[in-house]
Amino acid sequence: MCKIKTPTAVLSPDKQGELDKRMAKIGLAEDDLVEKFILGSGAGGQKINKTSSCVYLKHLPSGIEIKCQAQRSREMNRFQAREELCERLEGIRREQTRARIDETEKLRRQNRPLSRRSKQRSVAEKRKTSHKKSLRRSPGRDD
Repeated sequence: MCKIKTPTAVLSPDKQGELDKRMAKIGLAEDDLVEKFILGSGAGGQKINKTSSCVYLKHLPSGIEIKCQAQRSREMNRFQAREELCERLEGIRREQTRARIDETEKLRRQNRPLSRRSKQRSVAEKRKTSHKKSLRRSPGRDD
């Protein structure tokens, strides 16, 4: 559900142009969208029950569905639904990019050689363990 609350106004060409650029940048085409106008729900009386100002938007490739009825105007709801779809798709892309970066960083850390100090600590710990184990041995012929 759309959560953006802006005053009801006519959509300016500048805002529509910015949204079109943003959609083009993401690779979001109008052909990939299924748009339906449905009756609104909730408080508002007879007017909300008579007008189809609620916008249902579905992005076919990703399966993301958005329902927006934040405004009384159908055009504002269409705009806000597309903005929210852009935000969700950008969020998904950011997460994928972040996961790829995290994976390469993890591999880099795993393949990085140990520091000199770390090696020294490891060898000291092994010597200590070896000494402990040697004390556990039963007395043999050498003793």
